[in-house]
Amino acid sequence: MNKKEFTARLRRGLKGLPQKEIEERVIFYSEMIDDKIEEGFSEADAVASVGDVDTIISQIIPEASSVKKEKTVQKRRMKAWEIVLLVLGSPIWFSLAVAVISVIFSLYGALWAVIISLWAVFASFVACALAGVVSGIALVFFTNPFTGIAMIGVGIILAGLSIFVFFACHLATKGTLILAQKTVIGIKNAFTKKEI
Repeated sequence: MNKKEFTARLRRGLKGLPQKEIEERVIFYSEMIDDKIEEGFSEADAVASVGDVDTIISQIIPEASSVKKEKTVQKRRMKAWEIVLLVLGSPIWFSLAVAVISVIFSLYGALWAVIISLWAVFASFVACALAGVVSGIALVFFTNPFTGIAMIGVGIILAGLSIFVFFACHLATKGTLILAQKTVIGIKNAFTKKEI
């Protein structure tokens, strides 16, 4: 038997399985035969070393059936009394759901407001550092050198502080993004069922 006959029989034997799974199995065995041919086997010997097609099919079908059974999730229909309870309880559960969503969004907004405030502090430190150095230089040369030196010193201190504030802002922003991502994933996982 050659490779073409082998793959054709395999494809016919796996009829009834999902097309994607059939293609994966055919490709797998086809590559296995190709590997054997590359190792020096003749095509007929390579096909024979893979195994009997009927045996392979008899192993794949039960495997695929058990996986398919595990993946199917039984959908439960709601009973009439459950629907009635949902409708009658909607004023309570709907208002609670809106309140919970509102609290979550307000906390999220407040968290980002803190992050924006931190970046505003960083920007003001940088602006004050630049202004202190520039005005200090102007004071040294034009009016009061002692005040100018003090202004330059304050500008340099603010420049140093702005470096620390930048790293704090960067870490806080990164942490908030990670927290937001994990929260979204947690909410998504709460509403989606995982397949076994």
